[in-house]
Order: sequence, then C-alpha cells, then structure tokens
Amino acid sequence: MATEAGFDPRPHSAPTSRPVPELDAALVERWRSDGAELVDLLALVRERLGGVAAFRLGPGPTVLVTDPRAVQHVLALHPDRYVKRSHRARLLIGDGVLAATGEAWKSQRRLLQSQFTGTGMRRYEQRIAEAARVTAERWAGYARTGQRFDLGLEMRRFALDTIWRSLTGRPLDAATEHELNAVATVVAALPTLPADAVDARQAVADDLARIDAVAHLAIEAARGGAAGPDGPGLLHLLLDAAAEHPEYTDKLIRDELITLLVAGHETTATTLTWLYLLLDRHPGARGEALAAGPAGSAQRRRAVQALVHETLRLYPSAWILPRYAVEDDVLAGHAVEAGSDVVVCPYLTHRDPELWPEPERFDPGRFTGPDGRPTRPGAYLPFGIGPRACLGLQFALRESTVLLEHLLPAHSPVLHSVPAKAAYSITVRPDGPVPATLTT
Repeated sequence: MATEAGFDPRPHSAPTSRPVPELDAALVERWRSDGAELVDLLALVRERLGGVAAFRLGPGPTVLVTDPRAVQHVLALHPDRYVKRSHRARLLIGDGVLAATGEAWKSQRRLLQSQFTGTGMRRYEQRIAEAARVTAERWAGYARTGQRFDLGLEMRRFALDTIWRSLTGRPLDAATEHELNAVATVVAALPTLPADAVDARQAVADDLARIDAVAHLAIEAARGGAAGPDGPGLLHLLLDAAAEHPEYTDKLIRDELITLLVAGHETTATTLTWLYLLLDRHPGARGEALAAGPAGSAQRRRAVQALVHETLRLYPSAWILPRYAVEDDVLAGHAVEAGSDVVVCPYLTHRDPELWPEPERFDPGRFTGPDGRPTRPGAYLPFGIGPRACLGLQFALRESTVLLEHLLPAHSPVLHSVPAKAAYSITVRPDGPVPATLTT
C-alpha cells in the first residue's frame, strides 16, 4: 500500500514474468518429417506463439525472438546477458572479429571500427569507384557481344574486387580470384558439414588450404612493403598492430584477413543478386529509381539506396543471430533461464505484417517516404544492432549504391532462369545460378 506521499515502503520486487510459450512437440516432429527448412519452423513458431516463443530440437528449449522490443533488449540493451558463444564459420574465419568473444573481441573491434566510419570510409571511396568502373566496362562488353553470364558470379566478382582493393591496395587479379572461389565453396558447404569440428575441417581441407595460401602470400607481400597502387590497405593496419599488440600473431592476422574478406563480399554479392532478381519481377522499380533525379543527384542516390534497403529488408545480410543467455532474465514479460539458447531472426521481424504492411511486397518506397517504415528500434536490422552490429554496414551500402549508379542506367539484364528457392546458410542466398544477358 502506498503512503499518502505516494511512496511504497515495500522492497522492490523483480519484474513479474510468465513462462515463454513453447511450440507443441508434435508440430516440431511434423517439421522434421517434412524435411523443411529451419526458417519454416521459425515462421511456424512465430505464427502460433508470437514474438518471443520457444521450440525444442534437443533436451533444452531455444527461444525465438522476433518482437522489436525483445530484439532491442537482447542485442542492444543487454548484450552482456545474451552473448555470442560461437560462429558457424569458425573453421573458416578462426578467431577473427566475427567469432571472437570477451576482451579479445573488444580489442579487435576497437582496432577496426575507425576504418568503417566517417573519415575512415573516405579512404575507400576511390577503390570502390574503380571496382565499379571495371565491372561497368565488363558489362558493356557483355552488352556488345550478347554473352551470357551468371549474375550471382558477377556480383561476387565485383564485391571481391572491392574488398581485395580495400585490404591490400591492389585490384583483384585472375589467379587470386580463382583461388578465392574456395571461399564461396566453404560458405555454401557450412550447413551440411559434420558436427565434429575435426571431421568438418577435413571435409573442406583442400579449399581451406587454397584460402590459407592466398592469405599467406598477401600477408608476406604487405610485410615486404608492397602497399599496392592504391596505397596501404586494412592488411597493413593489422600488420602495424602486431608491432604493439603481441596477440596479433600471423594466425590472428590471417583470421582477421579472411573474416574481412568473407564478411566484405559474401553479403554484398548476395544482396545485389537478390536485388536484380527482385527488379526482374518488378521492372517498374528500376525506372522509378532512375526517374527520381538526374545522375549524380542526391535524389537519385536516395532512390537507389532505397532499392538496396528494401532488398535487405526481404533478405537481410544476417538472417539469423544466435545468442546464449548467461543469466536469468525477463524478456518482454517472459522468464528466460540462464543457459537458454536464444535466436534473433531479422528475416522474420522484417516480414511481420504488424510492422511492415504487405511484408512480402517489394516496395522501395518504404525507405523514401516519411511514414514508409517503422521507427521502433529493433524493427529493421539487416546487419544486426547493438555493439556486435556489422562493422561494414556503411561500406556495404556505399559499394552497392556506387555499383548500381553505374549499372542501372545502362543495362536491364534479361534473366533466362531464376532459382526456385532460397538457401539459408550464413546468408540467405538464391539457391542456384542466375544466367543473364544484357540489354541497354
């Protein structure tokens, strides 16, 4: 009972909470027997039980989080309670910043963060522009000859050239490109690799050896003073760090290099491929973006960026974000026990009809009008949010926009077939080639 002054003398109690609702085991078994994708199970959990709900694939429950308030709580407000325990690509990226935890992660992120914001981004502008120019020239050749090409491979080639220039100061040469195709092979194989770490590594040993050889040559070239025609790159920053920080051994430099290489091109290439698939289904969106303003104008750039953002809404770079609860907590009124696995799913948050009207519809106008997108924190997070949000957000948006400003006015690809479905791995990507020819 409160006193007349409004003060309640009773000790404050913990917030009231209720158990996390859990999907019926029979529905989980039906999902198993159907051989459906994990995303189908997650969608079922959200549909039946809401934005904080649980399902059980093993002895303990996994808590699915799609409600924006709960997403913000887990990723941004209380990342110390919900930690990253491992990374699915650890056999590829080792102890790089994506997989690192604790104090090691803080130190590695601190070193890299300044490279991807403000002044740091300006040093990559010319490298991005040059990679886009090379791609535009290649596409002009395809248009002249009528040559058929794979759109997904073209996007990967551009993104790989961009990140390679940024890492080493050198354009991507044909031999390096050929060897780094092994990165895509390993990434695609990750969902099907054996659970045992040794067996998993053995299954992709040849591809890992090719990647390691490229990393070794690049590190030795940078250490020998080979800055490249564009000047020093991020690799040189890592080598300089080793002079003051003994933890930056050759292995950690290799792991960081491969982490930046994977994160810096796989997601961008996938996003650009999805964008062209969406434009194929919605050809008017290209014309609307080009009509927004003359080439080089702020209006044109905003319209092109809206194409990218709407693609990222439908196919976020980080479609699923696993976490581990290290202490008991109350999440959106639900009790989450320490030791629980927690899965944040931007893919489903971005397709929530209560947040995004007609969520399956491709509508870049959501990102150009004043009321087109929800403003609630946690409602739009294609690169994650909070302290572990992707470092390369601005880099990825910038390179995508620059490339599209080159390609959209000049070419409208004709797609000869499209993948029938998506593949859900580290990224959500088209499950198959996208053969195309070009028209102007």
